[in-house]
Amino acid sequence: MRLGFEREDLLLSLITHQDCLAHDPGGIHPDSPRRLEAIQDEILSSGLDGLISYHDAPLASRELLCLAHDQAYVDHVFAVAPNTGNVHLDGDTEMTPATLPAALRAAGAGALAVDLVMAGNTDVAFCMVRPPGHHAGRANAMGFCVFNNAAIAALHALHNHGLERVAILDFDVHHGNGTEEIVRGDSRVLFCSAFQHPFYPHTGHPSATPNLVDAPLEAGATGKEFRAVIEQKWLPAVTRFQPQLIVLSAGFDGHVLDDMSGIRLLEDDYAWLTRAVKGLAGQFADGRIVSVLEGGYEPGALARSVVAHLKALL
Repeated sequence: MRLGFEREDLLLSLITHQDCLAHDPGGIHPDSPRRLEAIQDEILSSGLDGLISYHDAPLASRELLCLAHDQAYVDHVFAVAPNTGNVHLDGDTEMTPATLPAALRAAGAGALAVDLVMAGNTDVAFCMVRPPGHHAGRANAMGFCVFNNAAIAALHALHNHGLERVAILDFDVHHGNGTEEIVRGDSRVLFCSAFQHPFYPHTGHPSATPNLVDAPLEAGATGKEFRAVIEQKWLPAVTRFQPQLIVLSAGFDGHVLDDMSGIRLLEDDYAWLTRAVKGLAGQFADGRIVSVLEGGYEPGALARSVVAHLKALL
């Protein structure tokens, strides 16, 4: 899917692929192709299209996937991927014949985004992909997620670009349990997650592990509480860590109009967070930010929130 012409001298790169639209669990499944279609429409109507460089997401290799996942799990996903019909990897994560290509594009998008920002071809990159990734653990799918796109991007930066410190900041309304499992105890990665608690996946408890910063929010929390935990927990931790790259697990399902949660955020809250992160990236990471789409299941609210996020990145 191309939303415009390619240019290499623009400040924001957007990485996506038609395969990410083809993945369709069907019925009333929340992870509908309409999510990406709504974002595309909002980008075009907002006038941002001419400020963005567009790139096709490549297919992730098995070697890339195994930076974050066990070889046996990767082999299993390839083996059970259906040619017809549907296969469930878990109760919420369904594969159709179009799912494996979409998941490989989603993982490949994060790696390409890292390549682009590390080469200096762009300051920031946004991966408009699905299925999402932050619930996928080392050896399991979960919560619509097949491969952990953000963790793969971060580990690609460490293994293949020689970085020493990468921060993953997850503002999806659900705790990024898969990412936490993958990077727990890895001193090269700081993982910060702000999420509704108690809530699915019922993880995200305080941890003594130095590289994990959880910021739970009660149902009903508004932008005021959201901004407060970011200022109190995330910003000091990132400042101490001084990352050379920031990867965002960009979930927008905490929006007040999204019935996937009880958090009451608005577009301005996502823009505020993005500006704060951009300030940290400018201070420590030469401005380098890779943003990977996670949740957000009310198409209109998702699209408006993503555009607010992109405008703040610009």
